[in-house]
Amino acid sequence: MKAIIHGDEGLRLGEMPTPTPKSGEVVVAIKTAGLNRRDLYIPARRGNKGPDLVLGSDGAGVVESVGQGVTKWSVGDEVLINPSLNWFEKSDGSPEGFGPLGMPDNGTFAEMIVLSEEQLEPRPSYLSWEESACIALAGLTGFRALVTRGKVKKGQTVFVPGAGSGVVTFIIQFAKAAGARVIVTSRSDEKREHALKLGADRAIDTHADWNEELKDETIDLVIESVGKATFNRSLACLKKGGRLVVFGATTEDVIDLDLRELFNKQQEIVGSMLGSRDELREMLAFTEKYHIRPVIDRTLPLDNALEGFDMLEDSTQFGKIVFTV
Repeated sequence: MKAIIHGDEGLRLGEMPTPTPKSGEVVVAIKTAGLNRRDLYIPARRGNKGPDLVLGSDGAGVVESVGQGVTKWSVGDEVLINPSLNWFEKSDGSPEGFGPLGMPDNGTFAEMIVLSEEQLEPRPSYLSWEESACIALAGLTGFRALVTRGKVKKGQTVFVPGAGSGVVTFIIQFAKAAGARVIVTSRSDEKREHALKLGADRAIDTHADWNEELKDETIDLVIESVGKATFNRSLACLKKGGRLVVFGATTEDVIDLDLRELFNKQQEIVGSMLGSRDELREMLAFTEKYHIRPVIDRTLPLDNALEGFDMLEDSTQFGKIVFTV
């Protein structure tokens, strides 16, 4: 089968064996798959070493075949893939055995994928195939960061550095639906304009003096994913007793932190990553209730998937990049 593969020969379009289901497993014929920043980082982490691996965490498709003992799914069912492996019940932290789909297990950038029947959900009928492909990982990540870990409340002001990522486009919509005020940043005039159209109340330049720009605002909650480049600037904007949730680090991981400033202001720093099946189902119900849809920047055929990797590397997209299979 055709797939986007990483291995000794680097990242490429190639051929992989068609999977067959074992007991309790389902083979899904992928129709659409969503690109995430995680897919961009895996080749660098592997260093062009190891066996061929199919990348991809997000996808939607049709059940092709089922293994012995499968009772939840039948051939022809339209399904959404839950990329959060082996995390089913909501909890403060992820359980043993949890990991995102796409490494070390083969992912969604292929014509077929085999998964446990527990990793599938019914495809939301209100979404297109393209939208279904890119709601699970980014939507779940944003929902847990904002709602479960961030405990957002109506009337609060939420500050989110970086307006262009798929997760942030969900956070903007989730926060507005929850009745919060939303402020984002971006270096790009175009991305700031897009964020305002999506519902953000303010969009400020990343290079601006944030303390000056936000001097008349009370920032109750910060959702951070940029890392070292913005972390301390974000923390400085947060009110006394406020909460900062961090779910990623697209710049450097290691930061310097003024502990005295932190405990004097009695602020909270909370980590977040992906989420449970319970939260995925909550998120899908929330998006349907408030008519929230993924923001899609570009749709590409799988044959041209490497163009999508280049776009994500350059951060030129606003929202998600989707592959059709």
